[in-house]
Amino acid sequence: MRRESRLIALSLVLALVVAALAGCGTKQESTGGEQPATGSEYADTFTFAQGADPRGLDPALVDDGESSKVIVNIYEGLLKYADDSTEVEPCLAESWEVSEDGLTYTFKLRQGVKFHDGTDFNAEAVKFNIDRQLPPKVTEDMGYAGFVFGTVKDVVVVDDYTVKINLTQKNTAFLANLAMSLAAPMVSPKALQDNNNSVMEAPCGTGPYKFVEWNKGENVVLVRNDDYWGEKAKTKNIIFRFIADNSARVLALTNGEVDMIDGIDATVVDQIKNGGCELFEAPGMNVNYMAYNVTSPLFKDVAARKAFSQAIDRQELVQSLYQGYSEVAETILPSFVPGYDPSVKQVAYDPEAAKAGLAKAGIKKVHVIAYSNPRPYNAATGQSLATAVQGYLQKVGVECTIDIFDWTTYKEKVKAGDFDVAFYGWIGDNGDPDNFLNLLSDPDPTMNIARWQDPVYIKGIKDALAMPNGPERNAKYAELEKYAAEQAVWLPISHAKMLAGYRKGVDGFVYHMTGNTFLKNVTVKKAE
Repeated sequence: MRRESRLIALSLVLALVVAALAGCGTKQESTGGEQPATGSEYADTFTFAQGADPRGLDPALVDDGESSKVIVNIYEGLLKYADDSTEVEPCLAESWEVSEDGLTYTFKLRQGVKFHDGTDFNAEAVKFNIDRQLPPKVTEDMGYAGFVFGTVKDVVVVDDYTVKINLTQKNTAFLANLAMSLAAPMVSPKALQDNNNSVMEAPCGTGPYKFVEWNKGENVVLVRNDDYWGEKAKTKNIIFRFIADNSARVLALTNGEVDMIDGIDATVVDQIKNGGCELFEAPGMNVNYMAYNVTSPLFKDVAARKAFSQAIDRQELVQSLYQGYSEVAETILPSFVPGYDPSVKQVAYDPEAAKAGLAKAGIKKVHVIAYSNPRPYNAATGQSLATAVQGYLQKVGVECTIDIFDWTTYKEKVKAGDFDVAFYGWIGDNGDPDNFLNLLSDPDPTMNIARWQDPVYIKGIKDALAMPNGPERNAKYAELEKYAAEQAVWLPISHAKMLAGYRKGVDGFVYHMTGNTFLKNVTVKKAE
């Protein structure tokens, strides 16, 4: 038997993040002592403003960043990531061992941990949480279940604080998956039983903050968990406010109504700085893309997809929309994720070829859907991106009708599949290439919005998942990305920098490369 933990994020990322932090005036890790912030100089409430409500607060039933940012402050998993990388560390599991054949993971659990409802965290709770996301109990709205637990055969309780997880095949990403913010966090079994297997509006975890209330369209309120098993949170109250408009969010920051915001684009950077606030900036582990619905009659054929992509000047589009705060994405993978290959190229801009190809395919009108709010991978909003694409297609004789929806409604529209082209994105959950490229093999249409089910690609993903980390595995993922590019199922648009604005006097937050904001150690000095 051997204890195993692994580092996935590369040293390049760490160096870039450290450099970014040094220039922005804050730290990504806790500053200060081990006790909650006290004294007249500190505020007892920290307010974070984001662009939209969570879809919900049950980590098994949501798949979006707005939900995740709240969830990570309420819940915990068996493992967690380091503050400045995706290296896995102990959390609710104190240690673990992996069998020599790679098929059995044995976890020793932390003792004395309570859920927010006062019930015990133990091996039975772990089994309950995983079993609800395995057949036959798993439901179609558990979008991340396949990612995290798709290779799990069963869960065996050894004793109160020892649990074994048996796999059906080797899964190099499994430990990293168990630190993810969706599907992996532990929910109180009693709370699930009391709420018909859904705590979307009644979250109950073991984390440093407890849920108080959710005022739809306005805010979610959390309060410090004073019975927390570890170091107590430094600020008593956390409020997540929801302000859809970028300008209104920035104004709330510079007016002192909120302490921190995300969803920033290039147009407001100067306003934030001139308003006496600080800018957090770091490389982003994300991709912003356009997807073709391959079940649409218009885009069943690769030639039609390529022709549409040829109409779009991504270099011009990215510079115009993001003004240096995003880079053009030639690959699905960010450059610092293992498996990245600079030789991968997407369909090149060629308006004349686009015009001819679209005419040959008989494509004159296309139904496009997009989201109205900013996203961490697309601060300019889906509507702005769709409008820009619409302009390029008009030049080659194709009309794009665009329907815009708020984020929650948009997710349902994507799931329903009534579109030809849609815009989406992905923030890496764990630093493993499978976490990005697996999307195009997933049968869930809320993940694989292109609805592409290619047997060659699916087999390749399964094979790569079982390979040990190293050059051979990286080469396999590069091969798969080249294949996806040839099929033109997605048109990757950009990789965005992580940007956030915060007031002077704010310190100790962790704005993680996974896009989550951990607030256990945040403090905010009162304005003078």
